[in-house]
Amino acid sequence: MLRKQSKQKEEENTLKPSTQDQTEGTFHEVKGKIKEKAGELTNNPNLENEGTIEKTAGKVQNKVGQVEKVLGV
Repeated sequence: MLRKQSKQKEEENTLKPSTQDQTEGTFHEVKGKIKEKAGELTNNPNLENEGTIEKTAGKVQNKVGQVEKVLGV
């Protein structure tokens, strides 16, 4: 009985892969937007491009999480 409760608690504290992908994707989107704006403000095209790439990768990861959620992965 105690082992079953422990396992249930452990499952409650972990994110599903789809939710984790969505969360990380959103984080990278925001981080990319910040880098992009910082690059614009400091006139640093490398930082701006890095931000754009990270923002796009975050959007992709977020979509992957949404698809996984629909498919039940």
